[in-house]
Amino acid sequence: PARIVFDFPDVVSGLKERRFPLAVDNGQSAMVLTSEGRTRLILNLNDLASYTTRVDGNNFVVEVGAVKGGEKAQVARPSVDVATTGSLKEKDALGNQTRITNIDFRRGAVGEGRIIVTLSNPKVSADMVGTGAGVRLSFKDVWLPPELRRRLDVVDFATPVSLVASTQEGESSVLNISAGGDFDYLAYQTDNEYVVSIKPLTEQEKQEKKKDFEYTGEKLSLDFQDIEVRAVLQIIADFTELNLVASDTVQGRITLRLQNVPWDQALEMVLKNKGLDKRQVGNVLMVAPAAEIAERERQEITTKKQLEELAPLRTEYIRVRYANAKEMFELFRGDNNGGGSRGGSGQGGNRATGSVLSERGQGVVDERTNSIIITDTAERIEAFKRLVDQIDIPIRQVMIEARIVIANTDFQRELGVRWGGIGYNENKNRIIDFAGSREGLDDTGGTSPRDWFVSDSADGKSFDMNEADAVNLAVTNPYASAAIGVLTDNTYLDLELSALENSGFAEIVSQPKVITSDKQLAIIKSGKEIGFLETAPSGGTTTGFREAVLKLEVTPQITPDNRIIMDLNVWKDSVASVEVSGRPTLDITRLQTKVLVNNAQTVVLGGVFSVEGNKTENKVPVLGDIPYLGRLFKKTIDNQFKTELLIFVTPKLISENLSN
Repeated sequence: PARIVFDFPDVVSGLKERRFPLAVDNGQSAMVLTSEGRTRLILNLNDLASYTTRVDGNNFVVEVGAVKGGEKAQVARPSVDVATTGSLKEKDALGNQTRITNIDFRRGAVGEGRIIVTLSNPKVSADMVGTGAGVRLSFKDVWLPPELRRRLDVVDFATPVSLVASTQEGESSVLNISAGGDFDYLAYQTDNEYVVSIKPLTEQEKQEKKKDFEYTGEKLSLDFQDIEVRAVLQIIADFTELNLVASDTVQGRITLRLQNVPWDQALEMVLKNKGLDKRQVGNVLMVAPAAEIAERERQEITTKKQLEELAPLRTEYIRVRYANAKEMFELFRGDNNGGGSRGGSGQGGNRATGSVLSERGQGVVDERTNSIIITDTAERIEAFKRLVDQIDIPIRQVMIEARIVIANTDFQRELGVRWGGIGYNENKNRIIDFAGSREGLDDTGGTSPRDWFVSDSADGKSFDMNEADAVNLAVTNPYASAAIGVLTDNTYLDLELSALENSGFAEIVSQPKVITSDKQLAIIKSGKEIGFLETAPSGGTTTGFREAVLKLEVTPQITPDNRIIMDLNVWKDSVASVEVSGRPTLDITRLQTKVLVNNAQTVVLGGVFSVEGNKTENKVPVLGDIPYLGRLFKKTIDNQFKTELLIFVTPKLISENLSN
């Protein structure tokens, strides 16, 4: 590091303080340390510089940045040649040495600081390392013109970068970039431009960085050979500006060399090496052997317990607003054995393990006013009240709305035919008779089919062609029919075509709705109970009941991000038919699931789609198989039934303003 160290043997410091700030451009601080008759003076600088020393009476004078004779130190430059004209020309002008032509700073879109270095030659070897103060960028064998050797104060740009100092060190150009806070850096080169980007870390990136490396203190460097542990602790305390209290038992010496490590990591290394431990209260750091600290804390606990046993008791009345006072008291007193513990229904008892109350504390629950009466020390009562305030809060409520949609679609089509007729020969004898009624066909003298007629049955001149058919495949209760008949002197033949087609659609919507609290079971049920007779075990009869109800059971759980986890049971039962014995048969629709849903979002929990089809064909053998003509000797029935079931659920968080 940029540091100058002086050792004064056989000298003891008489200064009250060890750390002194330096109000100069290149100075940070001066530290004076004394150990075993030797005093060390450390000058912390921003950049390394030449210096001179001299003794003036009792004064030891150090001049940093000066040379003998009081002349100002000159910055090292490349070698020069003497031209014939007597003027000096720098090496880069003669030998075409690679050089930096410009250094610029810009602020990026996300608040990052961008240092842009323009080079005369893109083929440059660059080295970038992280330091305790920021980033150090070096360009080997690159010349930095004097006009670019400057310090750029970029604090006003509001980036992690605060200062960019460019110098020439030997044959290399160096940029010391000072950055603060949590940041990350990267470098890239595009043609002649070399860009260093230093961006601030987001909160998520900070957390990830802390997981990877738990030490977050400001970085420092320590390089000591055989130094007292107490002196190292004092250096760290001065660096962190913490107050240090070291036990008399902290002894020993240590040798360490730490470069750019967080101060909390350096402190932990020293403590572990010497078996020490620390406790920090505010800005006071106490260091002692680990066993000594443990013994001291044990004594503090014992003393606190004794003071608690001697502390006066007081009684206070605590009103519980939302929770159940008895359940809350059972939770706080730590009684898991089911009785005998103090505070139960006003009865005293032995101390319960894990109780908030002390051994002398007692409590009584007043169920009428939902209150707790506590008798204990003031400290325990205050602790009890803090727990009550944290737990006794209104429980959030949820409204769950379910919709059960059942859609039915049915279709039926029938097409049938019927044949009938009578035939006579020349002697008026029936040779074809499909008719059932012969009334009016055998009267005196005989009649031909041409003279048949339908009359009142009272005159004996009637007949019915529908009583017996040759082919009867007609549709039952048709919506439409068409008939045709052929009548001659000795024959009557009829043909009837009948048809039926119907379709239907039904939609059943059930919408149960219920409001409940977080993690509380809610049940809503609507429907009817159907009674029927059944045989009892004794041999007699008894009345049984079956439920045909719409039922919703739900237990919601509200997550921290205002989403709802629901444990759902949905029933939708209906009567399908009733047996001869009177026992009903139910159509059952049930769903049981657990689902995570956003607030006020509708989710489809499940669905069932079923299709039933039935196609029937009745025909006369042989005749029904004749192409085209066979259609007059057959009957067809086509039935289709479709059912679709969907269950929707929508949970909604109830606003606390509405619930209050």
